[in-house]
Amino acid sequence: MSADASLVARVERIVDATPIHDIHTHLYDPAFGSLLLWGIDDLLVYHYLVSEAFRHLDVGYDRFWSADKVTQAAWIWDALFVRHSPVSEACRGVLTALHMLGIEPRKGDLPSIRKWFAAQNAISHVDRVLALANVSTVCMTNSPFDDEERPGWEAGFDRDPRFVAALRIDPLLLSWPSATNQLRAQGYGVTPGRTTANASEVRRFLSDWTRRIDSRYCMVSLPPDFAYPADTDAAWLIDHAVLPHAREHGQGFALMMGVKRAVNPALKLAGDGVGRSDLVALQNLCAANPDNRFLATCLSRENQHELVVLARKFRNLHPFGCWWFTNTPQLVAEITSMRLELLGTSFTPQHSDARVLDQLLYKWSHARRIVARCLADRHADLAASGWESTDGEIARDARELLGGSCAAFLAGG
Repeated sequence: MSADASLVARVERIVDATPIHDIHTHLYDPAFGSLLLWGIDDLLVYHYLVSEAFRHLDVGYDRFWSADKVTQAAWIWDALFVRHSPVSEACRGVLTALHMLGIEPRKGDLPSIRKWFAAQNAISHVDRVLALANVSTVCMTNSPFDDEERPGWEAGFDRDPRFVAALRIDPLLLSWPSATNQLRAQGYGVTPGRTTANASEVRRFLSDWTRRIDSRYCMVSLPPDFAYPADTDAAWLIDHAVLPHAREHGQGFALMMGVKRAVNPALKLAGDGVGRSDLVALQNLCAANPDNRFLATCLSRENQHELVVLARKFRNLHPFGCWWFTNTPQLVAEITSMRLELLGTSFTPQHSDARVLDQLLYKWSHARRIVARCLADRHADLAASGWESTDGEIARDARELLGGSCAAFLAGG
């Protein structure tokens, strides 16, 4: 049953007051300087808006990508906010972020908004955004294969404790022959084949980077046709390197499933698509490796029910997030309600997936309201069954849903 207004308000108040542990973002520790994106231009050239803007722009792909960021942002602003109403979730997100920062875009223009951000100090802005979003920690996505990021880790820096790490290993699993070149350049004795020596060196590589960045888990984004078990480099590396490493270091292995890369290559990062994943692969991973812990999220709406059912059958599986094409209010509400009804609070309903610092404001503002309403409906059903929930019980639920359940899962609880 739907909760009445007083219960919704009560749950919203509790959820709003609960600090968030954002378990997956594409943000960087402020020490990485320009790699941490923030400000109006980065908000506007976010790939969600780029792909949407090209439905209206009369600018060709080559001209768009050869332009500087300021020009690209101006084109997107004009296409999506001036010539059309910004009703999409990605557009509304920009407006929510600006509003929470005290900027009213209809009372100014893009140059004035740009001027406001230019006057901000980066470190103070990080503090402001995290405080406004009530986010206590953000988990980054950190790749030792990234030539821009890797030197920072190798040199070392003073860590901001609010920015924790996750080890991203896509090239290792999806492009093994070319990844061997990068591993050799870092001092690891590997060859393109599937050998015991190679598996040992990959495990050494994973261990070194896990310690270097103090990662919370390792992760990979997978195409819809990923299979396990299989006669593939990816499956071999998972069996002989990734999962043994994860067991040795007490690490979870996160799978983000269902990305079709470069459906439209001309859109670059914005050109990826979605496909329904074969979750038999995930089922087989969980069944064959009960001592490993798996986090999983699926990009396709059609996979969501099967994922939740799998989580009911395998205690070593933790569903998380509604990302990219499922990060719309309608789908977040649908998926969160289904998960609550089948899993209780033993999942993580959302992660921000933020690439731009200011996106934490809108992604969590929007998500909190949906999570609170879904949770209020469940507590309304409990009340109708004679179970009146206390504020303390609701607060416990909120802590679990906003990062606590994932932390307990990764810790083996």
